[in-house]
Amino acid sequence: MATLQDPCDPPFLQRYSSLFSSATRTQPCSRSNENRVFEECELPLIDLWRLHCGDEEERKACVAEIGRVSSEWGFFQVVNHGINAELLRDIKIEQRRLFQSPFEKKVKSKVFNESYRWGNPTATSLDQFSWSEAFHVPLSKLAEHDHGFEEEFMSLRAVMQKLAGAMSELARILAGVLAENLGCLSTCLEENCSEGTCFLRLNRYPPCPFYPDTFGFIPHTDSDFLTILHQDQIGGLQLMKDSKWVSVKPHPEALIVNIGDLFQAWSNDVYKSVEHKVMTNQVERYSIAFFLCPAYESIIGSCKEPSRYKKFTFREYRGQVQEDVKRTGYKVGLKRFIA
Repeated sequence: MATLQDPCDPPFLQRYSSLFSSATRTQPCSRSNENRVFEECELPLIDLWRLHCGDEEERKACVAEIGRVSSEWGFFQVVNHGINAELLRDIKIEQRRLFQSPFEKKVKSKVFNESYRWGNPTATSLDQFSWSEAFHVPLSKLAEHDHGFEEEFMSLRAVMQKLAGAMSELARILAGVLAENLGCLSTCLEENCSEGTCFLRLNRYPPCPFYPDTFGFIPHTDSDFLTILHQDQIGGLQLMKDSKWVSVKPHPEALIVNIGDLFQAWSNDVYKSVEHKVMTNQVERYSIAFFLCPAYESIIGSCKEPSRYKKFTFREYRGQVQEDVKRTGYKVGLKRFIA
């Protein structure tokens, strides 16, 4: 299938031609019932104004609701989250400008510690392939001066610094609420998660000639405590609910929050790190995610005993995930650490 490639798009078809051969494309990623989407859903909506309104009963009800949806869904969306709408508009503009740079410029640059990624170098089948590109940026790198895009994208750096600070504050509030709901102290989370350990990820999903049968991002769970996602209104995010894939309806004013593997382990499986994916579209899609992560040597244990999981460090967990993906093409995750 011949297509005219936009200069900003990664050369997916050229680099991964074997994956997109005619024979392969007759068996697309969504070919089986287990990958079919059965319905569209609106995620549970939490108004965070209730946490700060001054009414203690209202606050307790909000805390309990956040705990409940984190157990039942593993995902929820929040409004009145405290992140300025103008800041979110600014990051959209800067993000689009960055990704509209020619592919060769993006891949050769050293912007944000060479954080540019695209496709899946280890993929051996479409089930392991993501039609997407991203800048996965450690927050610690936002304060550093580098070369490459330094002058051209100074405004991007400034906006990302502001957004990182705002999302970090929101993540800490939510982590504290989730710990409170379990009757536990969040001291461990607060001490181990800092700007030096967390990430921002700028995502772009280019138009795909094989939509909707190609993953924008393969099914996975997040290897962090929790994730905060700001997305456009194109749609494409899907998650596993009651053993079925459901498509998430975008909300123009909400941010999406999801529980990560570390919070599931820390909560002793009270909160659920739910498998999710992104499907491609004929138009491009953008999102930006904040990942609340601990230091690599932080020990992850359950807040209450007996624990379902062996204690492990974040470094051990990341290393095991990477080893599994390299060896099998898939993430195994918490199953490796069951006690």
